[in-house]
Parts: sequence; structure tokens; C-alpha cells
Amino acid sequence: MIVLGVILLIIGFVTGLSILWTIGIVLLVIGLVLWVAGALGHAIGGRRHYY
Repeated sequence: MIVLGVILLIIGFVTGLSILWTIGIVLLVIGLVLWVAGALGHAIGGRRHYY
């Protein structure tokens, strides 16, 4: 999810489409939150690891 967010940020920046920029930021933030929660050992959705 983090990689997809970064890709959408880059595409949105290059093409000037603000919707891709916004979706990229949202996916990046959600991916980072899930990554940190998983690294701290919290089970998310019944899974110990996010990936």
C-alpha cells in the first residue's frame, strides 16, 4: 500500500491530476499507520503481520 501510494503521488505530480495526488497521500498514510501498528505487535484484522 505504501508503494502504491508513492507511485500515485509521483504520477499525480507529473500529470498535475490532484485526485491522484490526494489518493496517493491517503494510501501512503494508511500504509504507514498499518506498518507501524504491525511493527508494534498489534494484530490488525486478525493478522499479526500487515503484509
